[in-house]
Order: sequence, then C-alpha cells, then structure tokens
Amino acid sequence: MSDDGKGLVAEFREEIDPTVFLFGALLTVGVIVAFFVSPNAVESGISSLNGTMLGMFNWALLLIVFLVVVFLLFLIVGPWGAIKLGDESPEYSFLSFFSMLYSAGFAAGVVFWGPTEALFYYANPSPLFEGVQGSSAEAMTIAVQQTMFHWALPQLAVFTIMGIAIGYFAYNYENVPLRVSSALTPIIGADNLDGPVAKVVDILAVFATIGGVATSLGFIGSQFVTGLDYQWGISMGNVGILLVVTFMTLLFTTSMVLGVDKGIRRLSNFNMVLFVVLMLSTFLVGPTLFLLLLGTQAFGGMVSDFVAMSLFTGAGPMGAGNMESTNWMNAWTVFYWAWALSWSPFAGLFIARISKGRTVREVAFTGIVATSAATIPWFTFIGGTAVWAQHNGVADFGAVIAGEAGAEVSGFILFEALQFTLNLGGVSMTLPVGTLLMYMFLILVTTFFVTSADSSTLAVSMMTTGGKARPSTINRIFWGVVLGLTAAILMILGGTGSANTLQQAAIITGTPFAFVCFLALLSLMKDFGSNYGRVLLQDETVLVGSSRKSEPDPPGAGDPVESDDD
Repeated sequence: MSDDGKGLVAEFREEIDPTVFLFGALLTVGVIVAFFVSPNAVESGISSLNGTMLGMFNWALLLIVFLVVVFLLFLIVGPWGAIKLGDESPEYSFLSFFSMLYSAGFAAGVVFWGPTEALFYYANPSPLFEGVQGSSAEAMTIAVQQTMFHWALPQLAVFTIMGIAIGYFAYNYENVPLRVSSALTPIIGADNLDGPVAKVVDILAVFATIGGVATSLGFIGSQFVTGLDYQWGISMGNVGILLVVTFMTLLFTTSMVLGVDKGIRRLSNFNMVLFVVLMLSTFLVGPTLFLLLLGTQAFGGMVSDFVAMSLFTGAGPMGAGNMESTNWMNAWTVFYWAWALSWSPFAGLFIARISKGRTVREVAFTGIVATSAATIPWFTFIGGTAVWAQHNGVADFGAVIAGEAGAEVSGFILFEALQFTLNLGGVSMTLPVGTLLMYMFLILVTTFFVTSADSSTLAVSMMTTGGKARPSTINRIFWGVVLGLTAAILMILGGTGSANTLQQAAIITGTPFAFVCFLALLSLMKDFGSNYGRVLLQDETVLVGSSRKSEPDPPGAGDPVESDDD
C-alpha cells in the first residue's frame, strides 16, 4: 500500500467515533443484508413498525412541530434573535448560504411533489374543510392551500431548530463538538457529551438520517427512472434501478469529496437558478392570471387556518373520532412531519456547519421565512398549473390520482401538455415549450438528488467522527455507498408507481427524533433564559417553591423576658 493509502486509512481510523460508527453502520448495513436475504420480511417489518408509530405518536408529531414553529417565529422578532453563533464573520455570502440551506434541506422533496401533491387534495380535500367537494372549483384553492402548508414553515422549522441548537452550543461553548447530541448540552451536561445518552442520540441521528435521506433519494430516483421510461421508453427493472442509483451515487460522492466550497456550494447555486427558471417559465406558459388569483387566496387561507391545520387529528380512532379523517392526516401531514424529522439531524448539522458567524435571527429567518418565500411560489405555479390542467381537461392525471400510475409521472404529464402560443401580426405560432421544460425538470431532479445526497453524506460522516468538520475521504465514500444502496432497496420494495414503503421508512426513522427536536428547543430556552434574560418572567422569579423570603425577627425577639419582680 502506498504512503498516501496508509495515510488515508490511518486518518479514517483515528477520526471515527467507534461506538457511533459501528452501531450506525451495523443498523443500516444490517437492513441492507436482511433485504438481500428476505425482502418480504424487511417489507413486513417496515409496515408493522409504521403502524405502531402512527398509532402511538401521531398527535405528538403534530404538537411538537407546531411548538417549534411558534418558537422560531418568536426568535425572529424577539430579543434572543440577536444572539450570535460564534464570534467570527459568516463564511459564505447570504445567497450561497440560502442556496445551500434550501438545496440540502428539502428541495428534493419539493421537486418531486411540486406537480403532484395538489392533485390529490383536489380530488380528495382534507376532512378539515367539510363541505368542499372533490374535483370542484373550490377544491382547487384548498388543494394549493394544503400544499403550501405542508411545504412552508413546519417542515423547514425542524431543520432550523436543530441547526440553531447544534451551532449555538458548538460555537459558543468550549469543547462542545459539532454533532447532533450537542444540541442537548444543557440537558445532558457539557461534561457528559461523550457519555451513553449522547452516544444514543448520535447513533439514532445516523440511523434517522440514512432512513430519511434514502427515502428522499428513493423518491427522486424513481422520478428519474420514470422520466427515462416516459420520454424515451427505457424501462428499468430492479437491476436498472440499482445501476441508476449507483451512477447517481458516484455523482454525489464526487461532489462530496470536492467539499462544501467546490462541490455543494456551486451545485446549490446552479440548482436555485434552474429552479427559478423552470418555475417562472411554467408561470408564464401556464394560466398566469389564474395562478396569481389562486395563489393569493390560497396563501390567505393558509395563514388564517394555520393553527387548525397544524393540530387537526380527526380525533380518531378512540371514542367517536373520525377514523377516515385520522387516516387522511396520517397519510399526509404526519408523514411529512416524520419525513422532515428524519432529515432534521442531517439538515440541522449541515445548517450548523454553514451558519457560523450568523445571528440566531438570521438563521431562523432564512430557515423558515426566506425558504418559504421560494417554496410557496413553486407550489402555486407548478401545483396550481397541474390542478388547472386537470380541472379544464388540458392534461389527464386520472391514473395518478387513482393510484394506477406513480406520483413521479405527474411532472412529465404536466410539462408535455404545456404549449406557448405567439401571435405575430395575426399569425399564431404554437411552440411546444413543454418538451424543453421536461428536460429542465429531469436535470433539476438529478442535481437536487446530488446536492441532497452529498450534503447528507457529509453530515453522517461528521456524526461518526465526533464532530469533525472535514471528515476523511474514506469515511465519506463509505456512507455514500450505504446511502445509495438503502435508497435503491426502498425503491425496489416500493415497486413501480408506489411510494408506500418510502413513506413508511420515513415515519419509522423520523418519529423518535420529534422528541429530540423538542428537547433541543427546551435546551435553547433554558440557556437563553439563563444567560440573556428571561422574556416572560423576571430573572429573580422562583419557578418552584416559595418566593417569599423569611422576614427577620424584630430586635430583641427571642431574648429572655425580663421581669419587674424582684
């Protein structure tokens, strides 16, 4: 072996946290091996665990995510927002910071569900909106409103709270590493960050990240495979899926090895440019005025109904609750929150990595407001155009809505149907711009796949090294291969046109992290209140026990009583 080879291996062996690396690797590699031994057993196990998680913790996910959103909004407008993460200047420009946060955070899901999600709500509106008939004109607005709600503040909030917590304790305290368990420093104790509780949190973070990100890569990979079949008739079996995911794994591993500056940052900037171009092109080619009216009303509805939508459970199955409503909520809102929570350790660690030198207010604002400002127009223009096309017979998404075709095909149906007509001196010319948009969509699918995968693999590598900001190449490649294989397995288990297994995997890995996010919120409140002043209560307020001090005895009290008697 060359000296360089020995150096790489030695660096890898010296940097890893043996406990976190081995347990995280055993959990994920164990699932991969079990799949090749008995695919049916793995699928059955995933389905059983999914049912247990939904039955016990769906209410907790809704409540915790809502509280996280409220807390972040308070950080943006409240006095704690001025607290800085470290004492250095920001490493990246705001545009690059925003692009990396958005691309690495959840943009892969935004691309996948953009042309599809509103169609399902159009055909089957949320039970919260009683009286709205499916496939009606009123259902179009409700559909876009529900989509905005799912992809604006709440999903982004769980990434952001973890990013602020990890970054704050890592950059503002001595000897606190850049890892997920550091978010709980006030609860665990700074001296116990190498203890068993911290190890459990970090192992759980590795497993959640692999499951959550593999779910996303499975969605995007299936969309890419569907695009090949739809556009060129290239049908992919299981071997083909493995080959496609392997090729994409090579792409994101190359980007990851190049590092944040040369790889992730540049590709993220490209993604955002292409994202905006595709969004605006659809807006101009589609029903422009209708989209403006639809988006305005849907946004207003999301704001006014935000609390009700956040905490809607259907009150089933106990008592006289509506089981169908609860099933609808589990299938959509709870799934999305669990999916986001499964991303929260990776996304939070990556956000912390790129947020050094920024204020809490700036990170919170970018995480839930600036990113929502990009997401809401996307779902209005792309999702709104799809609903409009279905309602007016411009395109037929009937097979997708009925479940006969996979959700991943919607984007290709939509863009193929779009045309642009020019009137030149009374002569009309129709341009099939939909074909160009379809190619742009396929490229965007691929590049978002790459940025999501390389940033998440970097985060897992950091988790397994005890918080090293630049893990070794061998470590990154190992987790890149594991991530790619897990994504391929979930795609194969899900089958062509089915996202069920992918959704179940996200719920299983994300549910436990809801409680970690809640503890991270409490950690920040505890530390900010102690070091920067309480907001609701006076600093001297006693939270438990009597706050009254004992009054001193009057002078002479307790002295012997003198008698006048002789």
